[in-house]
Amino acid sequence: MGPVELSVSDLERTLDYWQSVVGLRVLARDDGSASLGADTELVRFVEEPGARSARGFAGLFHVALLLPSRRDLARWLAHAGQDRVALEGLSDHAVSEAIYLRDPDEHGIEIYADRPRELWEGRVRELMTTVPLDVDSLFAELDGSPTADASSPRVELPDGTVVGHTHLCVSDVGDTVHFYGDELGFELMAQLGPMAAFLAAGGYHHHVGANTWESRDRPKAPAGTARLLQATILVPDDGELERVAGRLEVDVEEGGITVEDPSGNPLLLTAGVGARPA
Repeated sequence: MGPVELSVSDLERTLDYWQSVVGLRVLARDDGSASLGADTELVRFVEEPGARSARGFAGLFHVALLLPSRRDLARWLAHAGQDRVALEGLSDHAVSEAIYLRDPDEHGIEIYADRPRELWEGRVRELMTTVPLDVDSLFAELDGSPTADASSPRVELPDGTVVGHTHLCVSDVGDTVHFYGDELGFELMAQLGPMAAFLAAGGYHHHVGANTWESRDRPKAPAGTARLLQATILVPDDGELERVAGRLEVDVEEGGITVEDPSGNPLLLTAGVGARPA
């Protein structure tokens, strides 16, 4: 997965949050927009003054930032504790360990680390779950002290952090599975009936998540909301991009393919390979 572009109500407030709380760096900035990341771009923001929350519509559920190691995740959680960051959840998914939060516009964020691939590859459907995160075990990565390795006064996500997956709010899971599976070519890795589905390429546990928990039969988020403007999917090369375009019956334009999924979530498919996950 590539960068996620979001509209926000107050760019200065957003930049402060994503730098001081999440730990990203500003890579580029223009009038009313900015790009943030670690060593590569991960998110882009476009200011839409006065935009209200887009919760309850189809759109972004969360952008998931995959850290290079479990120790990096422990370091981030130590920062969250020191700086009293408001969190929404701490979960063990068997395939990964994850921390959840929301920015001031209620855009969902997941910060996570994968478990070793040999522990779950080929068994995602049977293993993937949600149970409470073992915080003591995670902090053991920091030489026994939850504050020993925490940065002050702010944390920076390490180079090598990537968008591991993008989780979407959708209006119908069946239509979503058909589109991302049959038309784009992802493999269905796990499904919770009509409520949620997880799809991936290359045997990963999921590159795309989709759920109807807040958005069943709902339209895409309208203008005037802090919403998903574009989620990027990286395909391996120009040949694969042409094959996908043929299945979608669209043309490849400069920069790639722009399309909406059945829930109206805007996508950019472009040739390029992310560093992880393989």
